[in-house]
Formats: sequence, structure tokens, C-alpha cells
Amino acid sequence: MTYGIALTTLLVRDYDEAIEFYTKGLGFEVSADQTTNTGAGEPKRWVEVRPPGGSSGLLLAKADGAEQEALVGQQFGGRVGLFLHVKDFDAAYASMKDKVKFLEEPRSEPYGKVVVFQDLYGNQWDLMEPRS
Repeated sequence: MTYGIALTTLLVRDYDEAIEFYTKGLGFEVSADQTTNTGAGEPKRWVEVRPPGGSSGLLLAKADGAEQEALVGQQFGGRVGLFLHVKDFDAAYASMKDKVKFLEEPRSEPYGKVVVFQDLYGNQWDLMEPRS
């Protein structure tokens, strides 16, 4: 049985700054923030954030080592890699306008109203109100 994708891992530099961005900038909710043990028995923080009412979310994973640190903000190779669907584009855009970096002006496409923005690390997102 297939249920859907629950989480997408997103590399971050710091848990707390990422939590602040996603909760205050995008209005997400923290759905988990706990310390677990890795298979090697070492403690590791497990942080999930989700849009209100969303069934999928992000697992914020602090980059570990130079290789992962180099990928923070570049996980999608400079392409839009995450898509935030909203019911009221204009309200969401107005709420986010001073909290995130938009890379263009909003536009209408056959699939909906959309604008590209960056998260705090430079990953590109689409803010989109899909057409019904």
C-alpha cells in the first residue's frame, strides 16, 4: 500500500535558525523536535516542520561534515526543488513579502499563480496557488 511521501530531508546549518525561518517566515509548525540516538548510539536531534494542516513536511537535518555543509542551499542544483501550495496566493504572498527573498514578481501560468522565492540558505521554492 502507498500512503504518500511524509518527509523530505533538508540540510540546514543550524536547527534553531531553520526552525525560526520556517515557523516565522513561512508559518510552518514544528511537528517534532526531540533527541534520538543514531544506530551508533550517538544522540541526534530530530526536527520536523510542516505547513498547517499539511500531511507532508520537512525533516531538518543539520549538515554533518564538509561534504554536507557544501550542499546546504544547493540540494536542488539551482533549480526550484520545493513547492508550497496555498489556497490564497495573495494573502500568503503579502504575509511572506518581508520575510523571504522573492526572485521575481508573481505571475499567472496555466497551472496557477506562482512566484519563486529562496529560503534562508538559498534553496529555491515555488509559492503557488494551483488552478482548480
